[in-house]
Amino acid sequence: MAVQPIRLFGDPILRSRAVEVSTFDKELRTLVSDLTDTMLEAPGAGLAAPQIGVGLRVFTWNIDGEVGHLVNPTLELSEEQQFGAEGCLSLPELTYDCRRALSVVANGFSMHGEPITISGSELLARAIQHETDHLDGILFIDKLDTEARKHAMKTIRESDWFGLEKPTIKVSPHATNGFGF
Repeated sequence: MAVQPIRLFGDPILRSRAVEVSTFDKELRTLVSDLTDTMLEAPGAGLAAPQIGVGLRVFTWNIDGEVGHLVNPTLELSEEQQFGAEGCLSLPELTYDCRRALSVVANGFSMHGEPITISGSELLARAIQHETDHLDGILFIDKLDTEARKHAMKTIRESDWFGLEKPTIKVSPHATNGFGF
């Protein structure tokens, strides 16, 4: 449908817990389309609705040529861990090693309200965990050790993009918290 601007670190919606989708309608299908178009244009391995200013529990992914989406995800994480490079479209040009579960089983819904289960490991597991964190207001830099997080914050403060004017938050009729996101 349309490529949307990606919200950058410092935008309050990135630190807010997204609300569950309760209506599977045309607006939700448009949101999934916009998320997919924006993610592919960026390009990125995933994109969560808050990253384009919509506070709903929806994300997309693009791993090894597989493009998908999940609404209202819940995760079952393996005890086995992986440690590897991670970045984020809301934190341009930052990459740090981050610890995640090696594999994940994600349950949720399609944009049509049909139940979906996604099982994945390594990069797909990392992307699903990263995007689900976005829905909870958590950024990957929150998962870094103290020294790496200090370095990341210094790099962010010195970046050209930090502190740029942010676009207005989109209001959705799905919102139930009274704040529009």
